[in-house]
Amino acid sequence: MTKKEEPPPSRVPRAVRVASLLSEGEELSGDDQGDEEEDDHAYEGIPNGGWHSSSLSLSLPSTIAAPHPMDWPPGGSTPVTPVIKAGWLDKNPPQGSYIYQKRWVRLDADHLRYFDSNKDAYSKRFISVACISRVAAIGDQKFEVITNNRTFAFRAESDVERKEWMQALQEAMAEQRARARLSSAYLLGVPGSEQPDRAGSLELRGFKNKLYVAVVGDKVQLYKNLEEYHLGIGITFIDMSVGNVKEVDRRSFDLTTPYRIFSFSADSELEKEQWLEAMQGAIAEALSTSEVAERIWAAAPNRFCADCGAPQPDWASINLCVVICKRCAGEHRGLGAGVSKVRSLKMDRKVWTETLIEALCAAVTTTDLAETQALLGCGAGINCFSGDPEAPTPLALAEQAGQTLQMEFLRNNRTTEVPRLDSMKPLEKHYSVVLPTVSHSGFLYKTASASKLLQERRAREEFSRRWCVLGDGVLSYFENERAVTPNGEIRASEIVCLAVPPPDTHGFEHTFEVYTEGERLYLFGLESAEQAHEWVKCIAKAFVPPLAEDLLARDFERLGRLPYKAGLSLQRAQEGWFSLSGSELRAVFPEGPCEEPLQLRKLQELSIQGDSENQVLVLVERRRTLYIQGERRLDFMGWLGAIQKAAASMGDTLSEQQLGDSDIPVIVYRCVDYITQCGLTSEGIYRKCGQTSKTQRLLESLRQDARSVHLKEGEQHVDDVSSALKRFLRDLPDGLFTRAQRLAWLEASEIEDEEEKVSRYRELLVRLPPVNRATVKALISHLYCVQCFSDTNQMNVHNLAIVFGPTLFQTDGQDYKAGRVVEDLINHYVVVFSVDEEELRKQREEITAIVKMRVAGTASGTQHAGDFICTVYLEEKKAETEQHIKIPASMTAEELTLEILDRRNVGIREKDYWTCFEVNEREEAERPLHFAEKVLPILHGLGTDSHLVVKKHQAMEAMLLYLASRVGDTKHGMMKFREDRSLLGLGLPSGGFHDRYFILNSSCLRLYKEVRSHRPEKEWPVKSLKVYLGVKKKLRPPTCWGFTVVHETEKHEKQQWYLCCDTQMELREWFATFLFVQHDGLVWPSEPSRVSRAVPEVRLGSVSLIPLRGSENEMRRSVAAFTADPLSLLRNV
Repeated sequence: MTKKEEPPPSRVPRAVRVASLLSEGEELSGDDQGDEEEDDHAYEGIPNGGWHSSSLSLSLPSTIAAPHPMDWPPGGSTPVTPVIKAGWLDKNPPQGSYIYQKRWVRLDADHLRYFDSNKDAYSKRFISVACISRVAAIGDQKFEVITNNRTFAFRAESDVERKEWMQALQEAMAEQRARARLSSAYLLGVPGSEQPDRAGSLELRGFKNKLYVAVVGDKVQLYKNLEEYHLGIGITFIDMSVGNVKEVDRRSFDLTTPYRIFSFSADSELEKEQWLEAMQGAIAEALSTSEVAERIWAAAPNRFCADCGAPQPDWASINLCVVICKRCAGEHRGLGAGVSKVRSLKMDRKVWTETLIEALCAAVTTTDLAETQALLGCGAGINCFSGDPEAPTPLALAEQAGQTLQMEFLRNNRTTEVPRLDSMKPLEKHYSVVLPTVSHSGFLYKTASASKLLQERRAREEFSRRWCVLGDGVLSYFENERAVTPNGEIRASEIVCLAVPPPDTHGFEHTFEVYTEGERLYLFGLESAEQAHEWVKCIAKAFVPPLAEDLLARDFERLGRLPYKAGLSLQRAQEGWFSLSGSELRAVFPEGPCEEPLQLRKLQELSIQGDSENQVLVLVERRRTLYIQGERRLDFMGWLGAIQKAAASMGDTLSEQQLGDSDIPVIVYRCVDYITQCGLTSEGIYRKCGQTSKTQRLLESLRQDARSVHLKEGEQHVDDVSSALKRFLRDLPDGLFTRAQRLAWLEASEIEDEEEKVSRYRELLVRLPPVNRATVKALISHLYCVQCFSDTNQMNVHNLAIVFGPTLFQTDGQDYKAGRVVEDLINHYVVVFSVDEEELRKQREEITAIVKMRVAGTASGTQHAGDFICTVYLEEKKAETEQHIKIPASMTAEELTLEILDRRNVGIREKDYWTCFEVNEREEAERPLHFAEKVLPILHGLGTDSHLVVKKHQAMEAMLLYLASRVGDTKHGMMKFREDRSLLGLGLPSGGFHDRYFILNSSCLRLYKEVRSHRPEKEWPVKSLKVYLGVKKKLRPPTCWGFTVVHETEKHEKQQWYLCCDTQMELREWFATFLFVQHDGLVWPSEPSRVSRAVPEVRLGSVSLIPLRGSENEMRRSVAAFTADPLSLLRNV
């Protein structure tokens, strides 16, 4: 494999490149100087993970320990090994002692690793520090890292740098040996390593020979062979905090990371299952934390399982306030979430609030909480009326009395079902509705219940014939019709979902699935469609309450209840009933019994939010957003897959595609919109053909889910997009003009009188189906725009008609009448489609402005007024919420906020404090911009990990109330302080936060060691400070109410430190005071400047501006700005 000459990093930044994990002769022989006689290129061609160049900084000097992509934990919660030293070194490979290759080398406490690039996610090789015997200098800035039987030679750029590397290595070796003496690691085969959870040989796709793989803790390590594993010299290791494993076939499985996919193959199916279990355990280990468990185990009775007495139980029932072991947790889950809400002490970190931990710790020692628990267990109503109108429920009474532990306990038992003494009565549901009595019986074929979705076809042999009886709210199944004792039963009150898979999904032609609260799935089958339909109807009637009985009037693919949030009541989830039929989702909500249908193929957005444990399905219509929550994972995943499938394109006809607001297929809109913005001036547009393979791939992705495809210049060529659009229209089974009317359109083209012909076209247009009619208008409107620039693109009306006539009428090109129809429609576009003057004016302004922008962008590089287009998000960073907007030099944060809200038609109500935030993802902090702050300077200073988002400032009202009631302009008090580790100044240890006293006045912020101190240790001018809300989690802030302060000196050097408050209100008070003193008391505008602002209209009709390059940084460099008003020239025409 050849390698391009790479310039030194000091002169030219290294770019992200595709490389193998092992390449350039190092694959098999590594650095053993020719000790092994294997093929030098056996490990080539394996792509390494890498970050896009737009999201990475330039190469750093070797003296700076730059963070590596693999060391960035998700969410900032996973502890990482600190980097001791990192930088570029020349490395001597096995090919010869005079050939050196540039490598990015990184040293931490455990490993010395080297990479092709500082942007690579996985190393070419790593050496365990514990296996290094000594480090020696060998002259000419070179030094050797010597292990028991291997020597690695490196060369630095100077003697000083070599000395620094050798000193860092020797200190790491000494620290490693000191740690090893205190552990039992030397008892193992590998010094300084821990015992692997699983180790052995696996095949990895792309590698000629098997690799030796070890799962150790939260990492998967790759070695060439067992010998190198014992020597501590490996290829790379994979941090499982960003990994996921899934089985592929009988012996293969994939380990997926954000950087690449590792495809492994085991020797047997059993061995594959063992590897999957080991790697899933590594993922759990990476994502877990013992902090909550250790705090709960601090109470002696909590160190043993409440059910079986097993030591160190790592699960708990948060509503029963008991700790249980993993085995008993499975039994509790079987009871259902309504009886016992089981959570992990180590993995469900978001559940464990401070109050809940206190409640669980006090459950075994506090008498009053135990008494409440006993009363609930005896059947006391948690929502009963207390007799006090001011505190009508027990929860309100506890809140009134300030009993926080009681409040937490009552909240977690709000929906708990108390088991009845009379076991013959079914459990009553919390919606307190008596379900109708339904009776039915007959033979059904049933499989064993499952705890996960059925991904594979169940063979006929896996079904067992059972006599089933539905009566008194219970579905019982018996061995045969004469049996007295049932083999099992399903209570109708426990059914949460009923699904009907397509025919012939399993061994029996007709099947249905029953999901229960206990996270179990029951599959039943029948040969008769009528009998299966009758069973489905009877079971549905048995568990659906009268409130939602109208859902049973239609056949459905899926029916059940789910927690949801909608409308203005987003604080608390409610339970609704949903029915999925085709692409229509019907819902019945408690506040309104009428059905509210959602046309899934017309959704503006369909996305999944939250983590894997708390997922939320977001469905956005034009004027409504529905949040469906995944309280029970099993049936929620079934709903998720069914809704995603129903929202996708269902067939090849136009009406079966994903549709936009105007009934135009999204696939047509995406292509037309892209070509309008990027291809109007492209010579031969629509006449030239794109690459067949790229066109086919693009068309397949658009047909599968056009809503999620976002075309961007630089990623797709205009000819590929135009070819995909033509192919889609040509392949329509019924055609755009329909088979029934196609001949009438062709005959109309032969009418000689122009007025009569246009009138005939208008008649035929009305007869087309709505989707076809809307699509014809959108397409002809687009072609009308294209021909307006025929002087540049060489595509006049006649040329477009030659191309699109055969395409739209699906002829072989011999019938000239097809082209004449298209030519007539373009020439008479305004009359045929009843386009008024205002619509035509907007369309012309839109396309003219787009072309002006592109011409300006390809000019010599001069920018007018410093304007450029940037991406701003609404409420959160997602592709569906992004808005691309031109930023003039005079635009303020308030004007930008109002512009974004106008584009999305978001109304501003009283006490809605919409604000533009600067979000720094790396620091996990955000800064609300002052309403008068200029946006353009902020954009110039944004890094690749920062963005702007417009959302409500939830704390603004409380801050304004505080400022209105306070006395004086100063603020003082104690806060916990921590300075950035890379900075010097106070001489504080870098390990944590320290109590310091602060005084903030109109001129400066002063820091004192303690309250009694007379001289401040530090003093900063307040006008030069930027205050961000939030502190990154990896710093382990002592409270969750902190902010990050950045100070830029006169020499443009940045200093950064972190402050934490004890309460949320204290944080708001400090932040409000910062805003007050920095902006001379004007924190929020008295009247929004919605009317007086003079911001040019940049949406340009119905087409949103998109970036002209793939990334935002490239866009900033390549797009020349508009003039002050891009449409000013057009208005004078």
